[in-house]
Amino acid sequence: MTTTVEYIRYRIALGDQEAFEQAYARGADALAAAPECVDYELARCEEEPERYVLRIRWTSVDAHLNGFRKGEHFPAFFSAIRPYVTAIEEMQHYRVTGVAGPGKAADRS
Repeated sequence: MTTTVEYIRYRIALGDQEAFEQAYARGADALAAAPECVDYELARCEEEPERYVLRIRWTSVDAHLNGFRKGEHFPAFFSAIRPYVTAIEEMQHYRVTGVAGPGKAADRS
């Protein structure tokens, strides 16, 4: 399956981070239920803790924009994360290249 990866970069003040993560935990239910969503992951920067990156793999850009965003699961997702939309620094879709593979640490169980 060809997938599109959406990256959303946020800058969240230290005092707002717990609420931000809780909002995304609520919004994650809608992502998990959406047939257009392959998977998702929210990561916090270790060097600059106010920075977050949300990675969502969609089946395609069209599935994201015309399926999910116009579908039944988007209202619940957007309602959960709406307070943080103004903290977005980047929101783009990327196509995965053929350069990928496991590292040595993947051998450890």
